[in-house]
Amino acid sequence: MNEKQAAYLAGDEIIRQALEILKERHATGNVLGDPAQVKAHLRLELGALEHETFGAIWLTNQNAIIRIEEMFRGTIGQASIYPREVVKSALSCNAAACILYHNHPSGLAEPSEADKHLTRSLIDALKLVDVRILDHFVAASGDCVSFAERGLI
Repeated sequence: MNEKQAAYLAGDEIIRQALEILKERHATGNVLGDPAQVKAHLRLELGALEHETFGAIWLTNQNAIIRIEEMFRGTIGQASIYPREVVKSALSCNAAACILYHNHPSGLAEPSEADKHLTRSLIDALKLVDVRILDHFVAASGDCVSFAERGLI
């Protein structure tokens, strides 16, 4: 094994350990209070995926994690998201709030107009059942964008 291969394997081990730490921090019952933690988790978890994925972090009134759920999986350029299924999932775990997330395999975390429209649709749908959307993150390999920080929510 040459130096480059050894460094690559060492890097993989560091990433694996970082994911384990982040999973512990995002375990059921833990309270989410820091958007930077969520960004770090999503960048590591979703940044290298070659397909789009969409999910939700379901929360209590006190922002304690109920569950983290990947809900939809798509192709390299899109995933079909169904508001009805998102509402069903929220009700099934008795969530009071959520943080939505998805990735862009292209490597650009900038929210598209379709992302903004989807978020507005989901806000409206979940509002009908008293579930608040606290944020929507778009993750890519080197970045993670928060809708709340951008004033889009």
